[in-house]
Amino acid sequence: MSQESTVKETARILVVDDVENNRFVLRDIIQEMGYQPVLAENGTQALKIVERLHPQIAILDIAMPEMDGYELCKLIKGNPETRDIPVIFISAFDDPSDVVRGFDCGGEDYITKPFIPKVVKARLKLHLRLYDAIGEMTDMNRKLKSFANEQLHQLEMEKKNVLYALIRVARENACYDVNHMERLCYNCRVLVEAMQLSPIYDSLISDSFIDTIEVATPLCDLGNVAIPTDILQKKDDLTPEEMEVMHTHTTIGAKILEDIRDTGDYNDFLQISADIAHYHHENWDGSGYPSNKAGDAIPLSAQIVSVVSDYCAITEDRIYRGAYSIENALEIMEKDSGRKYNPDIFNIMKKIYRHMH
Repeated sequence: MSQESTVKETARILVVDDVENNRFVLRDIIQEMGYQPVLAENGTQALKIVERLHPQIAILDIAMPEMDGYELCKLIKGNPETRDIPVIFISAFDDPSDVVRGFDCGGEDYITKPFIPKVVKARLKLHLRLYDAIGEMTDMNRKLKSFANEQLHQLEMEKKNVLYALIRVARENACYDVNHMERLCYNCRVLVEAMQLSPIYDSLISDSFIDTIEVATPLCDLGNVAIPTDILQKKDDLTPEEMEVMHTHTTIGAKILEDIRDTGDYNDFLQISADIAHYHHENWDGSGYPSNKAGDAIPLSAQIVSVVSDYCAITEDRIYRGAYSIENALEIMEKDSGRKYNPDIFNIMKKIYRHMH
Protein backbone atom coordinates (compact mmCIF):
# COMPACT_ATOMS: atom_id res chain seq x y z
CA MET A 1 0.00 0.00 0.00
CA SER A 2 1.37 3.42 -0.94
CA GLN A 3 2.18 6.13 1.60
CA GLU A 4 -0.52 8.40 0.13
CA SER A 5 -3.26 5.77 0.42
CA THR A 6 -2.22 5.12 4.04
CA VAL A 7 -2.51 8.83 4.82
CA LYS A 8 -5.97 8.98 3.17
CA GLU A 9 -7.21 6.17 5.38
CA THR A 10 -5.95 7.69 8.61
CA ALA A 11 -5.71 11.48 8.18
CA ARG A 12 -8.14 13.52 10.24
CA ILE A 13 -8.38 17.22 9.43
CA LEU A 14 -9.92 19.53 12.00
CA VAL A 15 -11.85 22.57 10.76
CA VAL A 16 -12.63 25.24 13.35
CA ASP A 17 -14.90 28.08 12.23
CA ASP A 18 -17.97 29.70 13.76
CA VAL A 19 -19.43 30.20 10.31
CA GLU A 20 -21.37 27.10 9.31
CA ASN A 21 -21.02 27.65 5.57
CA ASN A 22 -17.22 27.83 5.80
CA ARG A 23 -17.12 24.57 7.78
CA PHE A 24 -19.32 22.76 5.25
CA VAL A 25 -17.38 24.02 2.21
CA LEU A 26 -14.10 22.79 3.71
CA ARG A 27 -15.77 19.55 4.82
CA ASP A 28 -16.80 18.79 1.26
CA ILE A 29 -13.31 19.50 -0.10
CA ILE A 30 -11.69 17.28 2.53
CA GLN A 31 -14.12 14.42 1.90
CA GLU A 32 -13.56 14.73 -1.86
CA MET A 33 -9.84 14.23 -1.20
CA GLY A 34 -10.59 11.05 0.72
CA TYR A 35 -9.65 12.41 4.15
CA GLN A 36 -11.75 12.59 7.32
CA PRO A 37 -13.08 16.05 8.24
CA VAL A 38 -13.73 16.86 11.90
CA LEU A 39 -15.74 20.05 12.52
CA ALA A 40 -15.81 22.40 15.50
CA GLU A 41 -17.70 25.68 16.01
CA ASN A 42 -15.34 27.23 18.56
CA GLY A 43 -12.02 26.92 20.33
CA THR A 44 -13.38 25.07 23.35
CA GLN A 45 -14.82 22.31 21.19
CA ALA A 46 -11.64 22.22 19.12
CA LEU A 47 -9.36 21.69 22.15
CA LYS A 48 -11.41 18.68 23.26
CA ILE A 49 -11.24 17.23 19.75
CA VAL A 50 -7.48 17.82 19.52
CA GLU A 51 -6.94 16.09 22.85
CA ARG A 52 -9.14 13.12 21.94
CA LEU A 53 -8.42 12.56 18.23
CA HIS A 54 -5.03 14.22 17.66
CA PRO A 55 -5.78 15.32 14.06
CA GLN A 56 -3.05 15.49 11.43
CA ILE A 57 -3.94 19.10 10.51
CA ALA A 58 -5.93 21.87 12.19
CA ILE A 59 -7.56 24.58 10.04
CA LEU A 60 -8.44 27.57 12.21
CA ASP A 61 -10.48 30.64 11.45
CA ILE A 62 -8.82 33.75 12.84
CA ALA A 63 -11.94 35.73 13.82
CA MET A 64 -14.03 33.68 16.26
CA PRO A 65 -15.92 34.73 19.41
CA GLU A 66 -14.58 33.96 22.92
CA MET A 67 -11.36 32.31 21.68
CA ASP A 68 -9.89 33.49 18.39
CA GLY A 69 -7.66 31.44 16.11
CA TYR A 70 -4.45 32.96 17.45
CA GLU A 71 -5.20 31.96 21.04
CA LEU A 72 -6.29 28.49 19.97
CA CYS A 73 -3.09 28.05 17.98
CA LYS A 74 -0.97 29.08 20.97
CA LEU A 75 -2.72 26.49 23.15
CA ILE A 76 -2.18 23.75 20.57
CA LYS A 77 1.47 24.66 20.08
CA GLY A 78 2.05 25.09 23.81
CA ASN A 79 1.12 21.49 24.55
CA PRO A 80 4.00 19.03 23.99
CA GLU A 81 1.46 16.36 22.99
CA THR A 82 -0.06 18.46 20.17
CA ARG A 83 2.55 21.03 19.17
CA ASP A 84 3.56 19.06 16.07
CA ILE A 85 0.08 19.32 14.55
CA PRO A 86 0.32 21.71 11.56
CA VAL A 87 -1.96 24.74 11.90
CA ILE A 88 -3.38 26.41 8.79
CA PHE A 89 -5.21 29.71 9.29
CA ILE A 90 -8.25 30.83 7.34
CA SER A 91 -7.73 34.43 6.26
CA ALA A 92 -9.69 36.88 4.14
CA PHE A 93 -6.28 38.39 3.37
CA ASP A 94 -7.66 41.90 4.01
CA ASP A 95 -4.63 42.69 6.13
CA PRO A 96 -1.24 40.97 5.62
CA SER A 97 -0.45 41.62 9.29
CA ASP A 98 -3.10 38.99 10.19
CA VAL A 99 -1.12 36.37 8.29
CA VAL A 100 2.18 37.46 9.87
CA ARG A 101 0.64 37.30 13.33
CA GLY A 102 -0.55 33.78 12.56
CA PHE A 103 2.99 32.70 11.73
CA ASP A 104 4.23 34.33 14.93
CA CYS A 105 1.76 32.21 16.90
CA GLY A 106 3.19 29.03 15.42
CA GLY A 107 0.97 28.58 12.37
CA GLU A 108 2.47 26.87 9.34
CA ASP A 109 0.30 28.23 6.52
CA TYR A 110 -2.92 30.02 5.55
CA ILE A 111 -5.69 29.65 3.00
CA THR A 112 -7.75 32.58 1.79
CA LYS A 113 -11.49 33.12 1.52
CA PRO A 114 -13.36 32.61 -0.67
CA PHE A 115 -11.95 29.09 -0.86
CA ILE A 116 -10.43 27.83 -4.09
CA PRO A 117 -10.69 24.02 -3.96
CA LYS A 118 -7.47 23.39 -5.92
CA VAL A 119 -5.50 25.69 -3.59
CA VAL A 120 -7.01 24.10 -0.47
CA LYS A 121 -6.20 20.61 -1.77
CA ALA A 122 -2.64 21.60 -2.64
CA ARG A 123 -2.08 23.10 0.82
CA LEU A 124 -3.50 20.07 2.61
CA LYS A 125 -1.52 17.54 0.55
CA LEU A 126 1.68 19.48 1.17
CA HIS A 127 1.24 19.59 4.94
CA LEU A 128 0.11 15.99 5.19
CA ARG A 129 3.26 14.91 3.35
CA LEU A 130 5.36 17.09 5.65
CA TYR A 131 3.56 15.76 8.72
CA ASP A 132 4.13 12.19 7.59
CA ALA A 133 7.78 12.88 6.75
CA ILE A 134 8.40 14.48 10.14
CA GLY A 135 6.78 11.47 11.81
CA GLU A 136 9.02 9.09 9.87
CA MET A 137 12.11 11.14 10.72
CA THR A 138 11.15 11.19 14.39
CA ASP A 139 10.64 7.43 14.36
CA MET A 140 13.94 6.92 12.53
CA ASN A 141 15.76 9.15 15.03
CA ARG A 142 14.22 7.16 17.87
CA LYS A 143 15.40 3.90 16.32
CA LEU A 144 18.88 5.30 15.66
CA LYS A 145 19.12 6.57 19.23
CA SER A 146 18.01 3.19 20.53
CA PHE A 147 20.57 1.43 18.32
CA ALA A 148 23.33 3.81 19.42
CA ASN A 149 22.44 3.29 23.07
CA GLU A 150 22.54 -0.47 22.58
CA GLN A 151 25.98 -0.20 20.99
CA LEU A 152 27.25 2.03 23.78
CA HIS A 153 25.83 -0.37 26.35
CA GLN A 154 27.57 -3.26 24.61
CA LEU A 155 30.88 -1.38 24.62
CA GLU A 156 30.50 -0.59 28.31
CA MET A 157 29.72 -4.23 29.06
CA GLU A 158 32.82 -5.32 27.15
CA LYS A 159 34.91 -2.84 29.16
CA LYS A 160 33.47 -4.18 32.40
CA ASN A 161 34.10 -7.77 31.33
CA VAL A 162 37.76 -6.98 30.66
CA LEU A 163 38.07 -5.17 33.99
CA TYR A 164 36.45 -8.01 35.90
CA ALA A 165 38.75 -10.50 34.19
CA LEU A 166 41.72 -8.44 35.39
CA ILE A 167 40.36 -8.22 38.91
CA ARG A 168 39.96 -12.00 39.01
CA VAL A 169 43.67 -12.28 38.21
CA ALA A 170 44.45 -9.72 40.93
CA ARG A 171 42.27 -11.63 43.42
CA GLU A 172 43.95 -14.94 42.65
CA ASN A 173 47.43 -13.39 42.91
CA ALA A 174 46.54 -12.02 46.34
CA CYS A 175 44.98 -15.34 47.41
CA TYR A 176 41.72 -13.70 48.41
CA ASP A 177 38.84 -15.84 49.59
CA VAL A 178 36.84 -17.03 46.59
CA ASN A 179 33.74 -15.23 47.89
CA HIS A 180 35.58 -12.01 48.72
CA MET A 181 34.32 -9.98 45.77
CA GLU A 182 30.75 -11.13 46.19
CA ARG A 183 30.79 -10.17 49.88
CA LEU A 184 32.40 -6.85 49.09
CA CYS A 185 29.70 -5.95 46.56
CA TYR A 186 26.83 -7.15 48.72
CA ASN A 187 28.03 -5.46 51.90
CA CYS A 188 28.73 -2.18 50.14
CA ARG A 189 25.19 -2.13 48.83
CA VAL A 190 23.69 -2.93 52.23
CA LEU A 191 25.72 -0.17 53.89
CA VAL A 192 24.98 2.44 51.23
CA GLU A 193 21.25 1.66 51.33
CA ALA A 194 21.34 2.27 55.08
CA MET A 195 23.29 5.51 54.57
CA GLN A 196 20.62 6.70 52.14
CA LEU A 197 18.12 6.58 55.01
CA SER A 198 20.34 8.74 57.22
CA PRO A 199 19.76 12.53 57.25
CA ILE A 200 23.53 12.93 56.96
CA TYR A 201 23.69 11.26 53.56
CA ASP A 202 20.18 11.17 52.10
CA SER A 203 20.87 14.14 49.82
CA LEU A 204 24.18 12.66 48.61
CA ILE A 205 23.15 9.10 47.80
CA SER A 206 20.81 8.37 44.91
CA ASP A 207 19.47 5.01 43.75
CA SER A 208 21.84 5.28 40.79
CA PHE A 209 24.81 5.77 43.13
CA ILE A 210 23.84 2.62 45.04
CA ASP A 211 23.67 0.55 41.85
CA THR A 212 26.95 1.98 40.55
CA ILE A 213 29.00 1.52 43.70
CA GLU A 214 27.88 -2.11 43.90
CA VAL A 215 29.42 -2.92 40.51
CA ALA A 216 32.39 -0.55 40.89
CA THR A 217 33.57 -1.79 44.29
CA PRO A 218 35.32 -4.99 43.08
CA LEU A 219 37.74 -2.84 41.09
CA CYS A 220 39.23 -1.32 44.26
CA ASP A 221 42.29 -3.59 44.07
CA LEU A 222 42.58 -3.71 40.28
CA GLY A 223 46.15 -2.39 40.53
CA ASN A 224 47.24 -5.65 42.18
CA VAL A 225 47.65 -7.09 38.69
CA ALA A 226 50.92 -5.13 38.54
CA ILE A 227 52.19 -6.09 42.01
CA PRO A 228 54.66 -9.03 42.20
CA THR A 229 53.03 -12.21 43.49
CA ASP A 230 55.77 -12.76 46.07
CA ILE A 231 54.76 -9.48 47.71
CA LEU A 232 51.03 -10.14 47.52
CA GLN A 233 51.41 -13.64 48.99
CA LYS A 234 54.16 -12.94 51.54
CA LYS A 235 53.30 -14.36 54.97
CA ASP A 236 55.77 -12.23 56.92
CA ASP A 237 55.66 -8.48 57.36
CA LEU A 238 56.55 -6.50 54.27
CA THR A 239 59.78 -4.53 54.23
CA PRO A 240 59.51 -0.73 53.79
CA GLU A 241 60.54 -1.15 50.17
CA GLU A 242 57.94 -3.87 49.58
CA MET A 243 55.30 -1.78 51.33
CA GLU A 244 56.09 1.10 49.01
CA VAL A 245 55.59 -1.19 46.00
CA MET A 246 52.35 -2.48 47.52
CA HIS A 247 51.03 1.06 47.92
CA THR A 248 51.35 1.66 44.18
CA HIS A 249 48.37 -0.63 43.49
CA THR A 250 46.11 2.37 44.19
CA THR A 251 47.60 4.66 41.57
CA ILE A 252 48.07 1.83 39.06
CA GLY A 253 44.44 0.76 39.33
CA ALA A 254 43.20 4.33 39.07
CA LYS A 255 45.39 4.95 36.00
CA ILE A 256 43.99 1.88 34.22
CA LEU A 257 40.43 3.03 34.88
CA GLU A 258 41.08 6.65 33.96
CA ASP A 259 42.70 5.63 30.69
CA ILE A 260 39.64 3.57 29.80
CA ARG A 261 37.33 6.41 30.80
CA ASP A 262 39.25 8.88 28.61
CA THR A 263 38.84 6.70 25.51
CA GLY A 264 35.06 6.95 25.53
CA ASP A 265 32.10 8.83 26.90
CA TYR A 266 32.28 9.97 30.50
CA ASN A 267 30.21 7.76 32.78
CA ASP A 268 29.66 7.43 36.51
CA PHE A 269 30.78 3.81 36.67
CA LEU A 270 34.34 4.51 35.53
CA GLN A 271 34.65 7.72 37.55
CA ILE A 272 33.46 6.09 40.77
CA SER A 273 35.62 3.02 40.06
CA ALA A 274 38.69 5.22 39.60
CA ASP A 275 37.92 7.16 42.80
CA ILE A 276 37.58 3.93 44.77
CA ALA A 277 40.76 2.40 43.36
CA HIS A 278 42.75 5.56 43.97
CA TYR A 279 41.58 6.58 47.43
CA HIS A 280 40.21 3.55 49.33
CA HIS A 281 43.39 3.41 51.45
CA GLU A 282 43.21 7.07 52.46
CA ASN A 283 42.51 7.55 56.17
CA TRP A 284 39.97 9.91 57.69
CA ASP A 285 42.74 11.74 59.61
CA GLY A 286 44.98 12.11 56.53
CA SER A 287 47.47 9.40 57.47
CA GLY A 288 46.67 7.08 54.59
CA TYR A 289 48.02 6.74 51.07
CA PRO A 290 48.72 7.59 48.27
CA SER A 291 47.76 11.28 48.61
CA ASN A 292 47.24 11.84 52.36
CA LYS A 293 43.72 13.09 51.77
CA ALA A 294 41.64 13.64 54.88
CA GLY A 295 37.98 13.92 55.83
CA ASP A 296 35.51 14.68 53.08
CA ALA A 297 38.33 15.47 50.66
CA ILE A 298 38.27 11.69 50.23
CA PRO A 299 35.53 10.75 47.70
CA LEU A 300 32.47 9.34 49.45
CA SER A 301 32.65 6.12 47.43
CA ALA A 302 36.21 5.50 48.67
CA GLN A 303 35.20 6.24 52.28
CA ILE A 304 32.51 3.57 52.03
CA VAL A 305 34.75 0.95 50.44
CA SER A 306 37.47 1.63 53.02
CA VAL A 307 35.13 0.56 55.82
CA VAL A 308 33.58 -2.39 54.02
CA SER A 309 36.79 -3.79 52.54
CA ASP A 310 38.42 -3.83 55.99
CA TYR A 311 35.37 -5.51 57.49
CA CYS A 312 35.47 -8.19 54.77
CA ALA A 313 39.23 -8.64 55.05
CA ILE A 314 39.20 -8.99 58.85
CA THR A 315 36.38 -11.57 58.78
CA GLU A 316 37.99 -13.70 56.05
CA ASP A 317 40.89 -16.15 56.09
CA ARG A 318 44.18 -14.80 54.84
CA ILE A 319 47.37 -16.63 53.93
CA TYR A 320 49.06 -15.18 57.04
CA ARG A 321 46.13 -15.56 59.56
CA GLY A 322 42.67 -16.96 60.14
CA ALA A 323 39.39 -15.06 60.04
CA TYR A 324 38.20 -12.99 63.01
CA SER A 325 34.64 -13.22 64.30
CA ILE A 326 32.27 -10.39 63.40
CA GLU A 327 32.25 -9.18 67.01
CA ASN A 328 36.06 -9.10 67.17
CA ALA A 329 36.19 -7.36 63.79
CA LEU A 330 33.89 -4.57 65.00
CA GLU A 331 35.97 -4.16 68.17
CA ILE A 332 39.15 -3.86 66.10
CA MET A 333 37.55 -1.37 63.69
CA GLU A 334 36.05 0.67 66.55
CA LYS A 335 39.56 1.65 67.58
CA ASP A 336 40.17 3.09 64.11
CA SER A 337 36.88 5.02 63.85
CA GLY A 338 37.70 8.69 63.45
CA ARG A 339 41.29 7.89 62.55
CA LYS A 340 41.04 5.49 59.66
CA TYR A 341 37.31 5.54 58.96
CA ASN A 342 34.65 8.21 58.72
CA PRO A 343 32.99 7.82 62.13
CA ASP A 344 29.50 8.52 60.76
CA ILE A 345 29.80 5.74 58.19
CA PHE A 346 31.24 3.32 60.74
CA ASN A 347 28.42 4.07 63.20
CA ILE A 348 25.83 3.30 60.51
CA MET A 349 27.61 0.04 59.73
CA LYS A 350 27.55 -0.95 63.41
CA LYS A 351 23.77 -0.53 63.43
CA ILE A 352 23.17 -2.75 60.39
CA TYR A 353 26.05 -5.23 60.53
CA ARG A 354 23.66 -8.13 61.14
CA HIS A 355 22.37 -7.62 57.60
CA MET A 356 25.89 -7.93 56.18
CA HIS A 357 27.54 -11.15 55.07
